[in-house]
Amino acid sequence: MKKSFVFLLGLVVMGKLLLAQTPVAQTEWKNQKYSMFIHWGAIYSTLGGVWEGKPVTRGYSEQIQSHAGIYSDVYGDVAKQFHPEHWNADSIVLLAKAAGMKSVVMTSKHHDGFCMFHTACTDYNVVDATPFKRDVLKELSDACRRHGLKFGMYFSLIDWHFPQAYPISSSNSDPITPEHHEFNKKQVTELMTNYGPVSEIWFDMGSLTAQQSRDLADIVHRLQPGCMVSGRLGNDAGDFCVMGDNQYPDYKIASAWQTPASVYDETWGYRSWQQHGKATDKAHEKLEGLIKVVSRGGNYLLNIGPRGDGSVVDFEKEVLLLNGAWLKLNGEAVYGASANPFDTTFAWGEVTAKPGKLYLHLLQQPEQGTIILPGLNSKISKVTLLGSGKKVPVKISLKDNNTYLRLPADFKPADKEIPVLAVAFRGAVDITPGHLLRHATRLNRHNATPLFSFSGVDYESYYRSEVGESWAFTAQKPAALQLVYSDAEKGRRIALTLNDVTSEVLLDGGVTTTLKNDAASLQWGPMYSAGPFWSGIDGTHGSVKNIDPAQPWPDKDNAAWTLHSDWKNDAPITLTAGRSVASYILQEITAPKAGDYLVGFNSGDGIAVYLNGEEQVLHNNPERGGTQSEAVLLSLKEGKNQLVVKYYNRFAKQAVAGINRNVPQVIYIQQLPVYIKGNGKVESCVIREANPVSVHRNLRMPNLALVLDSK
Repeated sequence: MKKSFVFLLGLVVMGKLLLAQTPVAQTEWKNQKYSMFIHWGAIYSTLGGVWEGKPVTRGYSEQIQSHAGIYSDVYGDVAKQFHPEHWNADSIVLLAKAAGMKSVVMTSKHHDGFCMFHTACTDYNVVDATPFKRDVLKELSDACRRHGLKFGMYFSLIDWHFPQAYPISSSNSDPITPEHHEFNKKQVTELMTNYGPVSEIWFDMGSLTAQQSRDLADIVHRLQPGCMVSGRLGNDAGDFCVMGDNQYPDYKIASAWQTPASVYDETWGYRSWQQHGKATDKAHEKLEGLIKVVSRGGNYLLNIGPRGDGSVVDFEKEVLLLNGAWLKLNGEAVYGASANPFDTTFAWGEVTAKPGKLYLHLLQQPEQGTIILPGLNSKISKVTLLGSGKKVPVKISLKDNNTYLRLPADFKPADKEIPVLAVAFRGAVDITPGHLLRHATRLNRHNATPLFSFSGVDYESYYRSEVGESWAFTAQKPAALQLVYSDAEKGRRIALTLNDVTSEVLLDGGVTTTLKNDAASLQWGPMYSAGPFWSGIDGTHGSVKNIDPAQPWPDKDNAAWTLHSDWKNDAPITLTAGRSVASYILQEITAPKAGDYLVGFNSGDGIAVYLNGEEQVLHNNPERGGTQSEAVLLSLKEGKNQLVVKYYNRFAKQAVAGINRNVPQVIYIQQLPVYIKGNGKVESCVIREANPVSVHRNLRMPNLALVLDSK
């Protein structure tokens, strides 16, 4: 339990103690870890990736209507062939159960608009438009309840059959017309009302307005309080964020999240001509994916694509059962396990944890047969091979705050085998963080460990957002705490968690002071531009360090930077716009001496600021097509500094840019009525926004710092 107080205007107002616990629905969903995804449609599964006798090699097979250019009436007629004599909902659920999966999520409607449930909104559905005339989604829901698995559903937000919907596009990130939105609301209401308890609804694609996203999320939460909403709903309205298809992050995420994967990366729906390879190789590939996701704190949603006759492809079934056999032996390291507690990843494999235990998933043989666990302070009581329970005679040694586990010489797993070592401890697992700030005096974005999520208006504009900052530090003396910030943060509220005690703090101004700099002495060079390039918000097209504007960038196949003698600071700049493109502005700043300076920026749909090659700010604009302004505290070195700003455009017809010098060099220092122990032991601090619009929304407090005042 964490204590919670509220600090207002420097006074402590004692309120009720609040439990900082995860809602039951989110906890249950996170504990599923591994689920079955099913892409099954009456038309695209019947076609099986083939049109007019030829394989359609472009795109996913469930989108064959678009990729093969099939007329809507001709495509719809295929539903008359759908009579899946091998469909058995119980056998599907029992397969998922044998595979070690804890829930089943099926397509209620994909982009083609054909409904695999009985809807009153259109007769383009499995009951009214096929000779089968059975509600297969209802049958699957009932089977999940019979066999003790959670049930979820996929719902496409775009619909190629609805008359008033946006036409088929190349991206599927299409606006939703008002008529189409009302249609979606009615269908989601049906799905949330007629199919029993729903664990998650997997919205997909479209480019909704913020209000449209809220409308659908509200319907789900009102009718199914225990149902989790996927982040693909857009506008940060989801309960969990979703990685790109078949993507595995190499970092931990601070919110609920999921990776959707398919047995085949090439398709989700059934493809009759799909090449399979060896089931053991594919099972190993997908098992590695599951382990990577769980070790980073996420859930893994693995897809199969049944045939049009309702049968599961033997290869896919074999892959699932092979990994189910592994989970039967090693599931303790997956179900209910928490993420890797070390703040590093390992070349030899992945780590999961439970109280008093670490699980080492050996994806490959450790170098020289030795596993190094950095900063591990707890004493190991035993090491066993999970599944058999057999004790592994490892040689344990300690050196430089690291624990070394030397494996026996004969410990050589077979090819494609993933053994798990269960490391038990006498007491709790205690690890000194690798990113430990010793003798800390100031905590800021430069020395923080970021807390990440995924944010965005729609699929094309999703990016890795920074939702908070954390620090592990030591201090030699007791110290009072001061918050330092600028006008960019003033008036906002933060949730400050210090040594597991959470306080809500209003940034109300404190003492006003002026930065010790001479902003007028800065020399601003001419502006150069590069682009536009097709782009997302995050990432750069080339190195942003030590750029020579006279040379091609980002590589030799592109042009050099363009000089703009007419572009001025403190004045708006209009850039070439387009859908999902980015342009860069380069400017040199010469400082007579090193110091901190507040510099202003104007932007549109997204911005990233780099100083001397180091990222300073990266975020989107939650307001579709709007403009935004901000000031960022830049630490300039003496002499020449290179400023590079990436301007992202997704929606606007004209991209807005600007770099502003005339920013008041004012900061605020606010004393907090809390102290740190300062006894040399490891302490912790986390800063997030209090009561954010969404847990996925970027923190956007770049100038906020916490000063340890030991005077």
